[in-house]
Amino acid sequence: MATLREKIGYGFGDMSSSMFWKIFSAYLPFFYASVFHLSLEMTGILMLVTRIWDAISDPMMGIIADRTQTKWGKYRPYLLWISIPFAVAGVLLFTKPEWGETGNTVWAFVTYILMMTVYTAINVPYGSMLGVMTEDSDEKTVFSSYRMFFAYAGSFLVLWMWEPLCNFFANMNGTNLEGESLTRDPQSWQYAMIVVGICCMLLFWLTFAMTREHIRTVKKTTSVMSDLGSLFKNGPWWILLGGVLFFNFFNAIRYSIIPFYFATLIAKDASLTIFSIDFLFYAGMFLAVGEIANMVGVAVATPITFKIGKKSTFLISLFALIALCTAFYYIPTNGTGAYWTLLILQILVCILTGVISPLIWSMYADISDYAELKFKTASTGLIFSSSSMAQKFGGALGGAAVMWILSGFGFNTENGAIQTEDAIEGLRLLMSWIPAGVAALSALFIFIYPLNTKCMKEINNELHKIRQ
Repeated sequence: MATLREKIGYGFGDMSSSMFWKIFSAYLPFFYASVFHLSLEMTGILMLVTRIWDAISDPMMGIIADRTQTKWGKYRPYLLWISIPFAVAGVLLFTKPEWGETGNTVWAFVTYILMMTVYTAINVPYGSMLGVMTEDSDEKTVFSSYRMFFAYAGSFLVLWMWEPLCNFFANMNGTNLEGESLTRDPQSWQYAMIVVGICCMLLFWLTFAMTREHIRTVKKTTSVMSDLGSLFKNGPWWILLGGVLFFNFFNAIRYSIIPFYFATLIAKDASLTIFSIDFLFYAGMFLAVGEIANMVGVAVATPITFKIGKKSTFLISLFALIALCTAFYYIPTNGTGAYWTLLILQILVCILTGVISPLIWSMYADISDYAELKFKTASTGLIFSSSSMAQKFGGALGGAAVMWILSGFGFNTENGAIQTEDAIEGLRLLMSWIPAGVAALSALFIFIYPLNTKCMKEINNELHKIRQ
């Protein structure tokens, strides 16, 4: 039985990763388009093309981690080794040189590829640790719930403070222009990322110090090609990969569009009154409240899953997401009543995504157990790397799709809130029907996923005999 210290420590790791990932998802497209001044088309190309390398680096990192042998274990030492490069790469990503259009474009491609490579180098081993911290399938769900609870807590903090932090540094520098709800001063964004990067580095150090690898899986004696061959023959892996890819695509669209949606359609001085206190209704607040709702979803995921199973919980949540997302299309964007309706819908959507998120990692751990029993090889790192790959491909597709769709509808990044009717229609579709359609594709994959509760009990019983 794992200790509470280990569960909290494991949660700190995704708190760190999620702080970076949510900034990338929500604000990096806006940064490239409105601060770095790349075109929408080039921003979309950047976010998609860099994932070609990710398609290689994720499984490569999984293969490397599976074959790592240290006194600290296979996967845990990477949390110590990569934490500083992780923080540095994040700062470089939000740094704008003065090298002209071509030089700056090259810098954007290089730093984006560097950040995603470093993210892979630390996050694939971190995710793989779940497969070696406990052999109990239900306890893996508990670990995943701690992981996602802390992830959303970190996301809440970073999304709530990001815009005020950027504006704080802009005010210090005297570069905050009147009328801007979010500064477009590049140096202020860089300083804000330095603060976030230091926090993320310290959190990974805590994860390293507070966790241990307890399970000794089948010794890695097979070749890389054999491992890849087993992976490609793993039917449940392919199915879950598709479902997770489209779920991450769904999340990426929503996170990428919200800053544009608020900057264009929501008044700069929009506010909500809660217990006689006025709160500014801005993108960061909207996203941060969503992270609190995610935490609620994570908290209820475990008891729901224990009652009806992982697959059923995942599928029902996706169907509810489809219905809720379509409702965004019909909500006006001005007036207190509209703001409250938008916020309530956001809370409900995020509760459901919070329910799903821990299930993904627990289901990948189940697939690792299935692979160990069926193919007699434990490729935990390789299997978990596919989740990182799906996360980044989904993020790339979502971010690129938002940029290209906005461009297709005639959205102009220089015009701020002054946009054509077509551009506004594109924003509304990207907040509603388009993500709903992507969630439906995810549901198709999860519907045919075969590793249900009964199947996993049989697998765990057989593995327990082998590992004795």
